[in-house]
Amino acid sequence: MPTPPRPHAGHRCLALAWAAVLALVPGQGAAASGAGKDAAIFAPMLDQAVAYEKLPGIAMAVVADGEVVFTATRGERRAGTRQAIDADTLFKIASNSKAMTAALLARLVDQGRLRWEDRVIDYLPQFRMYDPWVTEHLQVRDLLIHNSGLGLGAGDLMLWPEPNAYTRQDVIAGLAHLKPVTSFRSGYAYDNLMYVVAGEVAAAAGGKPYDQLLRQEVFAPLGMQRCQVGAWSVTAVGNVAQPHARYVDHNAVLGADADMTTDHPSMAAGGIRCSLADMTRWMQVLLDPSLAPGWLSQAQRRALWTAHMPMPIGARQREWDNAHFSAYGYGWRLSDMDGQWKVAHTGTLSGMYSSLALLPDRRVGVVVLINGDAEDARTALTQAALKHYTAPADPRGVLDYLAALDAERQQRKANGQVRPDTRARRPVDLAATRSWHGRYADPWLGEASVCPRGGQLELSIAKSPLLHGQVMQVGERWLVDWETRGADAEPWLAVQPGPPTTLTLRAIDPEIDFSYDYQDLLFTRIGDCP
Repeated sequence: MPTPPRPHAGHRCLALAWAAVLALVPGQGAAASGAGKDAAIFAPMLDQAVAYEKLPGIAMAVVADGEVVFTATRGERRAGTRQAIDADTLFKIASNSKAMTAALLARLVDQGRLRWEDRVIDYLPQFRMYDPWVTEHLQVRDLLIHNSGLGLGAGDLMLWPEPNAYTRQDVIAGLAHLKPVTSFRSGYAYDNLMYVVAGEVAAAAGGKPYDQLLRQEVFAPLGMQRCQVGAWSVTAVGNVAQPHARYVDHNAVLGADADMTTDHPSMAAGGIRCSLADMTRWMQVLLDPSLAPGWLSQAQRRALWTAHMPMPIGARQREWDNAHFSAYGYGWRLSDMDGQWKVAHTGTLSGMYSSLALLPDRRVGVVVLINGDAEDARTALTQAALKHYTAPADPRGVLDYLAALDAERQQRKANGQVRPDTRARRPVDLAATRSWHGRYADPWLGEASVCPRGGQLELSIAKSPLLHGQVMQVGERWLVDWETRGADAEPWLAVQPGPPTTLTLRAIDPEIDFSYDYQDLLFTRIGDCP
């Protein structure tokens, strides 16, 4: 593959000019620490990422040879408030929660409370998969390595968007209705629901709810004092970063926290919040077992970082990392980078991004926490920081990687991977669509309604209040314009006349977040509108 294109000079000038004014903006020129040479290396990387992507806030730390060599924060917890982010600010770490869930299970294995080879139904008798044979044979280890046969993100609409009224019991019951797309253990497809089940297995084996066990077995013994799980008071805990969306010329809070956050079902898959200080401690303990003697046996540490499920290697990973293998461990992605062993994971929720990457043989780690739309910033910053250790002669920096990601995006558009233009939308004709108004049900997502309200036709998912929107017409097709979701989350709506009448949804944007798993839904009409 050709070398990624260098950024246009204008990109460099804009980013550097923006970085020059950061210290003048309240909350932007925030704390940084580390040896002078390390700060001189990593601080410019951080500032370039912030400037190029116009991030609301970020926290970053680097560990080398087991020691913290750089830590820094920039920006605000909530844009425009002058509430500066610091090392104790809580971020949603999203799917970086998975490694903590895996560590909890490993602790229980060490304690003799379960084995990786135990069957899930021995702990959760109500557990069912679509295929009865899989139900009987799925082991605890299978919950962690994305080999269940379910499709990418299957069932995630029971977890997100939040808040919603689904319970862990709903998630477990819903699994029985999710059809597999491959055979069991035959391939990799990332999922979240199995980690919800893993959290419930831990609770059954440990004799306490998942959140209590995680605090007892992970946070407390490792000194991760600010991490939060389960239900907790945002007001009482304080210093909590809020997620943001990027608009044309500003960042705006997206889905701000209420005073209390609930113990939502996604906790074990992606619901934990931690500070930069907590995540730095987490890195150090993972890299140096002597910092927490007896916390986890060497056998279980090896189990977490063993390649249990092969993963495909993408073109970017081959070109950027010179990678030759990729696999999933227990809560971790494993690969090689410039001939060095890499253990890493990312986390993504609406308006929150995280990354944690380790080079265990070098005792090197990089953590990045961002409270904004920041997939590219997370990717470029982590890559540049790791390259400092794996390939110090590589001339590419943050701006080069950001430009390469921009080029990839433009290439996808050139190849036709673009969202169709749906701006010429209009409200549907209520009379013309009357035959399929009514109440519907999907086997796993539950009840929904497609009913007139206030002169317009609205689709509402009963247990997910944020999935509520107006049915619109574009040419000969219908779509759902969600009230609280962006255009990138909108689905096409198709109707198959009955009896019984059925509805299906399909993503419009080819780059939609995979957790909008509309393709797994089939709504069947069950009654009239109230």
